[in-house]
Amino acid sequence: MPPSLVTAAWAAWRAANIPPASSFAGPALAAAIVKLGIRVPRAARSAETLGTEREGTGVVIDGAGHILTIGYLLLEAESILVVASDGRVLPASVGGFDHATGFGLVRTSQPLGCRPLEFGSAAAARELNTAVIATHPAAGGLSNASIVARRPFTGWWEYALDDAIFAAPARDNHSGAALLNAAGQLIGIGSLWVGDAIDRGVAFPGNMFVPTDLLPPILADLKTHGRRSGAARPWLGIYSEELRQHVVVTQVLRGSPAERGGVRRGDIILAIGGMAIGGQAEFYHALWASGAAGVEVTLQVWRNKAVREIAVRSIDRLDYLRPWAAFAS
Repeated sequence: MPPSLVTAAWAAWRAANIPPASSFAGPALAAAIVKLGIRVPRAARSAETLGTEREGTGVVIDGAGHILTIGYLLLEAESILVVASDGRVLPASVGGFDHATGFGLVRTSQPLGCRPLEFGSAAAARELNTAVIATHPAAGGLSNASIVARRPFTGWWEYALDDAIFAAPARDNHSGAALLNAAGQLIGIGSLWVGDAIDRGVAFPGNMFVPTDLLPPILADLKTHGRRSGAARPWLGIYSEELRQHVVVTQVLRGSPAERGGVRRGDIILAIGGMAIGGQAEFYHALWASGAAGVEVTLQVWRNKAVREIAVRSIDRLDYLRPWAAFAS
């Protein structure tokens, strides 16, 4: 269970105002943290929510030019520039994307020539541990934070993690930020600003980080094929919100399987495949357990004071987005 509001607030204040010794914060760390500039076509399907000009942080993870970041920055990218700590600007391409974890991989045109950041154990990071959030200098550089929660996270875009890391105080410019343990090892990649980091029904701003322990099983596939091996998860194209243990559709993406199947904004999803659901997490787990992308999914929804049954033919989310050259081979 996350710490109490008072304990979490004290830990966050202490981390921000009584910084620990950071002997690892030197040139080697600075060289491994880079700035990413991404441009996306105006016609891209993700442009409406994520924009056409995106900036974030990336972490050099090997000597071959691979940089780890948060994947939503890279969706439908047509050009990527990497700004190194010494001011060099290198062109890069999308190396890989994994919707299940949210990780994105960038590949530079040539190695950066710096020492990669070492991975640590995200599982060993405990609540109330002090950590360091590292971004490129233009996004704020280094700051200290406290890990205030380790808990599941459920997003409105058909995304969920069983064990995310939440840290406070909250940072702006968090996209792709590195979360480092006391030894300067990478344990998380920044994803979101959240208003409920400790999940106790009160406002407590923080950042959600994707644990890097999720990366090793899929890293070789991302480097080689641009995506994890095996069947893709079924995807519907629904944005939703959980209200009083009900899943309410807040948006249906244009041209998505859900739109073609007849799902509408305001529908309340009661069941999937005859299995009653009581929240977003249950909805996603039931959806992903229904089979691989392409499976027909039957939704029972409440609309206009009546229960309706809607059949939706799912797809792979990447098929909905503009194909990347990285995935063509």
